[in-house]
Amino acid sequence: MELRHLRYFVAVAEELNFTKAALRMHTVQPSLSQQIKDLEDEVGVQLFIRSKRKVELTKAGEVFFKEALIILEHTEKAISLARQTAKVEQEQLNIGFVPVAEMKVFPYIMPNIRAHFPELKIDFQSLTDDVQLQALKKGEIDIAFTRYAANTDELVSIQIFQEPLTLIIPKNSPEAQQERISIKSFEHHNFVMCNEEASPELYRIIDGFFKKSKLNIHIVQHSTNILLNVNLVGMEIGWSLVPQYVIPLLGDKILVKKTVEPLPMIGLYVSYRKDHVNKAIDLILDVLKKQFHLNFVF
Repeated sequence: MELRHLRYFVAVAEELNFTKAALRMHTVQPSLSQQIKDLEDEVGVQLFIRSKRKVELTKAGEVFFKEALIILEHTEKAISLARQTAKVEQEQLNIGFVPVAEMKVFPYIMPNIRAHFPELKIDFQSLTDDVQLQALKKGEIDIAFTRYAANTDELVSIQIFQEPLTLIIPKNSPEAQQERISIKSFEHHNFVMCNEEASPELYRIIDGFFKKSKLNIHIVQHSTNILLNVNLVGMEIGWSLVPQYVIPLLGDKILVKKTVEPLPMIGLYVSYRKDHVNKAIDLILDVLKKQFHLNFVF
């Protein structure tokens, strides 16, 4: 039995008309009829009831139809995966990321990728969380590093780590000498923060923290990226809450201050397609699992 026999059979079963099925399969009716007869001979049962007025599936034909659809579906998937695998060596690995991944993740994964796949072309795309996950579903990127997990059956998301937010203030602030600062004092100072479009999850967490703490914060400036946010603090425009990974980037005009009350956490996630076949992704997941002591199976 060949796959073409199953495809011809499915066409007739769905059209219930040999003429229409022949047109659909780009063949002539006598040839199609012979293919179906050969299939019935091989299976050993009658699959169709033919009359001048109509074509119907027999009970055996109905069962065979359901199984034929499954076989063809699996066949198409196998072909697709095989083609993807064959293209891995030719295609580049497209990595989507938010800035924290540059400092906290890439130093571990990049040397390993280069060592195992020296010819692999890698394209880095700095994108917001939502844009990354949409691009991942469409196949426009192969792996994503985002601040929140994907909420879809097509993708797998794994939390790599969580980091606390940190208060940074200008060096010349009156509170510079205080060992710890209460969040209640936030209301007496101007604040700068990343805008919602540029950093939606960071914005959501900080805004939610202010509201939950019943703080009336005066936001004097929104920034389009975390480095601008930091620089605005250095310019004494205001205070800010930033992820901990930013601390090594601070200049001598900025102080990191502990707070009396705990500040919220923000996570980093890696996401990939369930049906991926890229060996470089498996390597990345293996490195992350070992480096960050994660417990997951892939």
